[in-house]
Amino acid sequence: MCANCGCQGDKATMLDLQTDETTTIDAAHFPQNAGHPHAYGHGHVHHAAHDHSDDHHRPGPHRHSADDHFHTHVNVVEVETRILARNDAMAEKNRAWFAGREILALNLVSSPGAGKTTLLEQTIRDLAGKPPLHVIEGDQATANDGERIQKAGASVVQVNTGTGCHLDAEMVGRALSALKPAPGAVVLIENVGNLVCPALFDLGERAKVVIFSVTDGEDKPLKYPHMFRAASLVILNKIDLLPHLDFSLEEAIENVRKVNPEATILQISARTGERTGDWYDWLRHQLTAARQSAFA
Repeated sequence: MCANCGCQGDKATMLDLQTDETTTIDAAHFPQNAGHPHAYGHGHVHHAAHDHSDDHHRPGPHRHSADDHFHTHVNVVEVETRILARNDAMAEKNRAWFAGREILALNLVSSPGAGKTTLLEQTIRDLAGKPPLHVIEGDQATANDGERIQKAGASVVQVNTGTGCHLDAEMVGRALSALKPAPGAVVLIENVGNLVCPALFDLGERAKVVIFSVTDGEDKPLKYPHMFRAASLVILNKIDLLPHLDFSLEEAIENVRKVNPEATILQISARTGERTGDWYDWLRHQLTAARQSAFA
């Protein structure tokens, strides 16, 4: 989890590409009074029953008991639990906000370079505002992808997470306040390229969509089972490259099924547009379901 993966909770920045206004976002990694990660990350925990008097006179490094490390681990777990609880509470607010406006929100995740941004560009151009599409673009740095989305024709807010390895529900909530998506629209959240931490953080989306490139290797679902298990849709992208690769579609699909038998699997090429109609049909079906569920 994030306390152990190098995601240190730096302030994220948000760029509204419609207004060029930049603001900072306090990421949801550290709830009030949870402390800085270094406050609990060094395993430097003291107890009344721990006698340091002899240690201070003994040459060599300062020593700690196994009990210290146990309590350090407990402290880390407690803080991580509070982090996720805070994020889940904000995610539910986002989900209610989407439902109240009959908006479909999707969380797009993948490893770096799998084709998320290219898929969004193609989708924006092909659908041409029917339905209206809005994008929250997540990266650690630069507005390169946000600018690509804007050129394709959609309103977009770029969120840069700094050292953070994923978007969280607070970032999405703040981005929505700037994006102001229309009722009945689709909000596509392109998460930071990472198949680990985004599996843990609910953003309030209706579904997670994993983009799985044929250049990634057939075993990706087995290597990252939590992310593929959380997905409602798995898109096998870049099928136009299959003649040039030693890649088995059958094996890749079998591996997805081993991890998540219920996931819908589509095979497309975002670059050429091949079979993207299947993705658009799935998108429209999900939008209809989101609108209907708002009155359930």
